[in-house]
Amino acid sequence: MINDLLLKDFKEVLNCGCSFDSFKNKKFLITGATGLIGSIYIKCLLYINKHLNLNINVIALARSKEKFNNIFSEYLEEKNLKVYYQDIKDNINITEHVDFILHTASITNSKIMIKQPVEVIDISILGTKNILELAKKNKAKVIYVSSMEVYGKLDNLKRKVIESDLGYIDVCNVRSCYCIAKRACESMCISYVHEYNLDIVIARLAQTFGAGVSTEDNRVFAQFAESVIKKEDIVLHTEGKSEGNYCYTTDAISAFFYLFWKGKKAEIYNVNNEENHTSIYNMAKLIVDNFSDNKVVIDIPKGNIYGYAQDVKIHLSSKKLNDLGWKAKIDLLESYKRLIDWYKEMNILCLK
Repeated sequence: MINDLLLKDFKEVLNCGCSFDSFKNKKFLITGATGLIGSIYIKCLLYINKHLNLNINVIALARSKEKFNNIFSEYLEEKNLKVYYQDIKDNINITEHVDFILHTASITNSKIMIKQPVEVIDISILGTKNILELAKKNKAKVIYVSSMEVYGKLDNLKRKVIESDLGYIDVCNVRSCYCIAKRACESMCISYVHEYNLDIVIARLAQTFGAGVSTEDNRVFAQFAESVIKKEDIVLHTEGKSEGNYCYTTDAISAFFYLFWKGKKAEIYNVNNEENHTSIYNMAKLIVDNFSDNKVVIDIPKGNIYGYAQDVKIHLSSKKLNDLGWKAKIDLLESYKRLIDWYKEMNILCLK
């Protein structure tokens, strides 16, 4: 049985205006199936399939059987869902035909980025190469899920950031392994389009959260929500000057449906809610002012032991995606309300 909070989200996706009939009798492959985006997309896809009777089949690609069984415990008997267990760095062992591929597999943990940068690069580069080779065999349409971090540092930009803007990335900063690998994968996708005429769309995703966040997620939004539930101060390990761009989970999911439906090959689209743009500090203040009796505390340790990215001040434009007909619906306050409700309902803190 689908959780009530997720059911509410999936109903909103169903009414997002996308022509889901375009996916009738098609087969989807989702990489990173146990990650936040991959898992929510699979569950939402199965919900839409059942609700509209579209005969959609879903293949999930995951590394850990235990983790998959935990996240998809209520879906293990689902006849339209099949799972393959393997490391994406290895050749993909899927022989059946696929029509659409959502490639979400990536390391997003900042601590791992500074402790295991080689692994971060390998998963990005080798994994994407394997997925594109599979797409070439199947003539499948691919959405490569990239990151707003590819923009790097854009100095003195007085307008919203569009997809053709690119800034400076310090190659000597070990944390850059993530954003440089993402840039390389974007270039690889464009190369496959031009050399093999594949239908590949790149989605640069803003920081995304909401109902469905994993118990293991330790990104800033999860830390803020946990602090509220524990009735603790929100502690920042930076001055919080970095400006973030945020998107609710199922707003991102509906965006991917639009990109499979209308996204043009070799094009890049920002996936974000323009209204959900704020500094880390101001977001922390928003949370304590609306959900907590505690306060925001700044405690900066020596050295970047948490692996946080450099301060960035960019405001992403979603106009290009909006022009396809997509619109984000969930604002930052509602996003946090749903995330906190999810944490409480799932008893996440007790499970850690």
